[in-house]
Amino acid sequence: KTIYNALMCVAASTATGAGLTLYYLEKNAASANMEAEGLHAPDYPFPQKKLFGTFDHASIRRGFQVFKEVCAACHSLDLVHWRNLVDVAYSEDEVRAMAEEFEYTDGPDDSGAMFERPGKLTDPIPRPYANEEAARAANAGALPPDLSLITKARHGGVDYIYALLTGYCDPPAGVEIREGLNYNPYFPGGAIAMAQNIFDGVVEFEDGTPNTASQITKDVVTFLNWAAEPELDDRKKIGAKALLLFSSLTLMALWIKRNRWQTLKTRKIAFNSPKNWSSKAKK
Repeated sequence: KTIYNALMCVAASTATGAGLTLYYLEKNAASANMEAEGLHAPDYPFPQKKLFGTFDHASIRRGFQVFKEVCAACHSLDLVHWRNLVDVAYSEDEVRAMAEEFEYTDGPDDSGAMFERPGKLTDPIPRPYANEEAARAANAGALPPDLSLITKARHGGVDYIYALLTGYCDPPAGVEIREGLNYNPYFPGGAIAMAQNIFDGVVEFEDGTPNTASQITKDVVTFLNWAAEPELDDRKKIGAKALLLFSSLTLMALWIKRNRWQTLKTRKIAFNSPKNWSSKAKK
């Protein structure tokens, strides 16, 4: 038994050590081929990353403004419709007014012809290009990715996107970047077709928030995170309610078990033999 307990302790210690090592390597990735893989993004303190953290909806509103004025020139947002912004960052009237600024092809009408109409809440956010070929032609062969799920499609999520947008710098000595590309150590290979687009003052926020490059990047990354996970706030709210409910049920179950079983677990069963047992047995 002593040997068995010792082996179990060794196994538990080994499993714990391996788990902690894997966790450390996940949070502090390093390899000899980091240039090809891209630098590991730091851990930024976005509030929605916390266990019970939720989105900053003012930041979502500012982030959508950044997307419209900076990102929408090249990137699409196919999975987000105008109606998704209602009661998240804008009122219904505000979203309706923004949608009506764009023309959408609809139809056919009674004569069978297609026609142009102002946008409606049910329309998707308009694309910058009509098709993939047009997008590549306008960007020297590079295809700007759709940003609807970008924070879930990239390892590192919001941390990677923030690090990428703020990580542009001059290439180190010995590293050559061909014409038309830009150096960014967080991008795999270091050479990225997208130029740096976010600078101090590139956007004027309507609420007076300082428009530094870091603030602008934080807001647009928050918006993109919401676009990829619009249910995050509700999911965490339901999760908190579930934890409270099941914790209460667990405590209730423990109390009922103790209350119902204590009479059985504390009772004493005694056997009293009859008097003159041996004499009665002889008769």
